[in-house]
This record gives sequence, structure tokens and C-alpha cells, in this order.
Amino acid sequence: MGFTDPAAEEDDDDVSLFGSDDEEADAEAARVREERLAEYRKKKEAKPKVAAKSVVILDVKPWDDETDMAALEAAVRGIEKVGLVWGTSKFVPIGFGIKKLQINLVIEDEKVSLSDLEEEIQEFEDYVQSTDIATMNKL
Repeated sequence: MGFTDPAAEEDDDDVSLFGSDDEEADAEAARVREERLAEYRKKKEAKPKVAAKSVVILDVKPWDDETDMAALEAAVRGIEKVGLVWGTSKFVPIGFGIKKLQINLVIEDEKVSLSDLEEEIQEFEDYVQSTDIATMNKL
């Protein structure tokens, strides 16, 4: 058994490990914290937001080897949307004399839906059999 000093036990009760007993200091600290948070929010709102973009290589497949590929490409490039930029393209052989259009594009993710764009391209029923996303990278 150890010796216990009643005065030491009484001092331990007065120690606050989680905050001060001074309400004025706590109120001042809270006010300063709120001011700093408000300043931070203002700076964050003023900072220009970078638009999330995706770089996509899209395969556009024609019905057969008699499809006018130049007209197919012109129809696809004719689609204009805010947040859509068409890039380079090439015709890639896929077999039996058929070539597909492989086209690069950049989209702003919030402005252009890739699935909606694919549907719009597939509406060129005279030229397009199907579309596939060959690659997609987020910027």
C-alpha cells in the first residue's frame, strides 16, 4: 500500500485536460477560428476551378466496305458542343476491306457526357454501325 496525500488528490481534480475554465478565452478562440475559416472559404471560392477533362480515342465502325468514310468523318466532326474538341483521326483496317474511323477528342467531364456523344454519333445510321471507346484518360 502506498501513501496518498489528500492535498495532491485535490489538486488533480482541478486539472482540466480538455479545455480551459476561462469561458472568455474559449469564446475569443472560437471567434478567431471562425474568422480564419471565413477567410479560407473566400479564398477557395475566388480560386478558379480547373475543369476535369478526359482524353478519349473513339472507334467508329461503319456498316461495310462501301460506306463513305469521308462522309462518316465529316458527320462525326459536325457534332459541336461546348466542352468538346475534336483531334486527329485515322482510318484503321479491321478486315475484309473495312476500315474504322479512329478519332481523338477531349471533353470537359461536366459539360459533355461521353455516352450521350456516342448515342449522337450512332444516330448517323447510314454510316455508323457502332462506336467503342478505345482509350480514355482523365486529365
